[in-house]
Amino acid sequence: MSEPKLLLIEDDRRTAQSLERVLKAKGYAVSLADRGDEGLKRAKNETFDVVVTDLRMPGMGGLELVRELHAAKPRLPIVLMTAFGTTETAINATKHGAFEYLLKPFEMPELIEVVGRALASARLMTEPVEVGNDKTDGQAIVGRSRAMQMVYKEIGRVAGTVATVLIRGQTGTGKELVARAIYQHSERAAKPFIAVNCAAIPETLLESELFGHERGAFTGADQRRIGRFEQAHQGTLFLDEIGDMSAFTQAKLLRVLQDKVIQRVGGKENIPVDVRIIAATHRDLEKAIAEKHFREDLYYRLSSVVIRLPPLRERAEDLPDLAGYFSRRFSKELNLAGSALQPEALAWLGEQSWPGNVRELENIIRQALLLSRGYPIARQHFEAVAAKSTEPASVASGGASIEASIDEWLKAAKDGATLDVHAKAFEAMERVLFSRAIALAQGNQAKAARWLNVSRQTMREKLRAFGLKDEAGADGED
Repeated sequence: MSEPKLLLIEDDRRTAQSLERVLKAKGYAVSLADRGDEGLKRAKNETFDVVVTDLRMPGMGGLELVRELHAAKPRLPIVLMTAFGTTETAINATKHGAFEYLLKPFEMPELIEVVGRALASARLMTEPVEVGNDKTDGQAIVGRSRAMQMVYKEIGRVAGTVATVLIRGQTGTGKELVARAIYQHSERAAKPFIAVNCAAIPETLLESELFGHERGAFTGADQRRIGRFEQAHQGTLFLDEIGDMSAFTQAKLLRVLQDKVIQRVGGKENIPVDVRIIAATHRDLEKAIAEKHFREDLYYRLSSVVIRLPPLRERAEDLPDLAGYFSRRFSKELNLAGSALQPEALAWLGEQSWPGNVRELENIIRQALLLSRGYPIARQHFEAVAAKSTEPASVASGGASIEASIDEWLKAAKDGATLDVHAKAFEAMERVLFSRAIALAQGNQAKAARWLNVSRQTMREKLRAFGLKDEAGADGED
């Protein structure tokens, strides 16, 4: 994959050189501009994935730059750097389209994480999701089964409308790809697409993430913050895992759907928002409603259109197309010769139950490609990957899978086998823990490391040791 292109607008030469060095070391192709007007001209006329700009510059200030650039390229994320004393101006810039702002002085890991999130956001908006094309090397929703034909029809039926959409399906069935396909085929495709994983954000912070907050709203809220609804104004907000949202936040979301206004946490001002909602969940919402964990009125507001994604086991006829698609795509990404799948390898795929769905298939084909090194993928390659127990199926089953393994190891040890059960169990637990953390963080190693309270070096080493390195993004990327 090509290096992401970043435009850095900074008039202080020493600061610019320092930031350029760090960003290049993280894999970014960095271009420099030392004036605001020059930076704006280049950002408008050239192609960049992310813009990082200072607030106070000759030629044009950062606030004016954000306004003009966001109006010209609303899908281009802009990260603003500012001194603490100009925070209110930075907040206004966020209100007018900046993706995020950083207060000077900041730590370099903070910059890398914010730029990584901005790049991930840009990719969600700009990387096309093809529907029904298994011959592409890009991202696609693949399958010719009757169940998938129904999904394609639903995408086509609702994409051009403003209807709220609820996407339902098990984990790993491709709900985010469907949401992006709807967005990219909608009349709002030129406007922002903001994705929020409700399960990945602590309940105490989700309300602020969505609606923003005023200064002093809670401990640590030392400045006003713009929420995702305001950032997604006139665009699309994708609320993934909405079934994990707390009852209080559900009530606030219901009000937005009804009245088209939000209130920041700690604020009283009604702020109009024009946002299309696409929601997704793997949970049984009917059961959650019966158990009083999910509001029935919110469910009906969200489900004006429901798209159900079938589990992979219910569309086994799509396995050859999916396997061929992932093989071509990952061969290109990994710089390997195109690898065909031998008939017995395809037969092995058909024998599996796929509890991790398409994500599990994607994972196992990527690892089999690394084992085959460009030669045709054989059954033994899949069996070797499965034996390592690194596929999402083991992660999905979680503790029960570990307990079953421990029982087997203990029984073997009892029968005289020389096994270090303690070491094996500890490794198995770590494998699940780090797999789940990096999956929940959507590849963002810095974020996953912070959740686990380990260093990023430890995170990298564990991912590499468990064969998960290729599934994770760069330190600060999603």
